[in-house]
Amino acid sequence: MGEAVELDADGQAVRLSNPDKVYYPQAGHTKLDVARYYLAVAPGALRAVFNRPTTLERFPDGIEGESFFQKRVPPKHPDWLRTTTISFPSGRTADELCPTGIASVLWAVNLGCLTFHPWPVRSERPDHPDELRIDLDPQPGTDFTDAVRAAHELRAILDGLGLRGWPKTSGGRGLHVFVPLEPRWTFTGVRRAAIALGRELERRMEGRVTIAWWKEQRGERIFVDYNQTARDRTIASAYSLRARPGATVSAPLTWDELDSVEPADFHLASMPGRFAERGDVHADMEDHAFSLEGLLEMADRDERDHGLEDLPYPPDYPKMPGEPKRVQPSRAKRPAP
Repeated sequence: MGEAVELDADGQAVRLSNPDKVYYPQAGHTKLDVARYYLAVAPGALRAVFNRPTTLERFPDGIEGESFFQKRVPPKHPDWLRTTTISFPSGRTADELCPTGIASVLWAVNLGCLTFHPWPVRSERPDHPDELRIDLDPQPGTDFTDAVRAAHELRAILDGLGLRGWPKTSGGRGLHVFVPLEPRWTFTGVRRAAIALGRELERRMEGRVTIAWWKEQRGERIFVDYNQTARDRTIASAYSLRARPGATVSAPLTWDELDSVEPADFHLASMPGRFAERGDVHADMEDHAFSLEGLLEMADRDERDHGLEDLPYPPDYPKMPGEPKRVQPSRAKRPAP
């Protein structure tokens, strides 16, 4: 598979073994192609993960081989690699990769990492998210166009609250919208705000959007996956490659172009040219930090005026205070007559 090569990552040498190993058989892209891709979009890719605990989605044998998520950095790693300790809902801890330079990204690429999943926190405040991440997930019978319609209505809600979101493709059929936050709230508070936002979008787009956790209740609607804001739940970072035959990318977008693009437009071969021409269209996210107070007031009204309580957490979570029964409706025991 070829002799190892050494890449220059802003002055840091990174060794890439088996550079000719094919990661995307259909497109013919190799490990070296992946590394060169991340170098081409380095400012944007690094911005999205900078100083954030980051889980690696690894494909050592390419997208057609086995894959896994790696949360712990191996004991043997370069001295220059930075890690940070994070805690999971179970109470366990791990030292995760905390990228501070593009060399960290290339080191992960050498391990077969294609997709980076950063936490919505910085290393110095691991319990206080600085991003609200809204995941608009098309369910069977819906598509990217439906997600775009939901995103526009979501933008209207955010505007009314004095908030601003930055949209990007998921790399698949969905859309993500990120809102930079003041790191004043815990994961629980941010999740509560996400639920309130999802409920308001559901009200405005009745029959087209849902916040129902159980798949059997979602129907042909766009699902607002509020649990992506729970601790240890992550979303693919901007510029991350996805494990799809066309090597699509989670592509940052502007609101003006949302109606005229398709997820397949953005891939390993096309994104470097776009980046060279336009740069990182989400670069100004770093200049903003918004308050959640408006959304949390909306959550208070939902509870007070409509009796709307918390929603189920993911199945691997410990039972959380105030959480309703975590059982899908079709399997719930019926009350005795």
